[in-house]
Amino acid sequence: MAAKDQGLGSEATPADAGALGDAPRIRAILTAAAREGRSVSYSELLGDLGFRFTRPKMRAVCKALAEVDRLTALDGEPDLAVLLVRESDRLPGQGWWVGGTALLLGYHGPWEGAAAARFIREQQQVVFDYWQGR
Repeated sequence: MAAKDQGLGSEATPADAGALGDAPRIRAILTAAAREGRSVSYSELLGDLGFRFTRPKMRAVCKALAEVDRLTALDGEPDLAVLLVRESDRLPGQGWWVGGTALLLGYHGPWEGAAAARFIREQQQVVFDYWQGR
């Protein structure tokens, strides 16, 4: 029997815990957002997967992001993890920064503030440009 999770509405809905690690499904959600030229908050992604936001669920999804970006790299596509952001400041969480992607892209600045926001907008624009019209 599937677990029940409270979504954004008032009714409990069946939630598939496997969705939290479903890299192809997460990739599809982020790819659709990239085509629309927008980032996705952690809460929004969890909602699309059938869950309300909790930190443990967010961490489970973040583990799947490494597989998402491995799959995109195999297909010659830009990383999608940069599109997954906090609602508060629209920046990726700490895991993205300490995972090494920023350093690989030549960024050595702070993880918050104007410089970080500028860097993230530039990286997100690369993703948006790639997916526009595809």
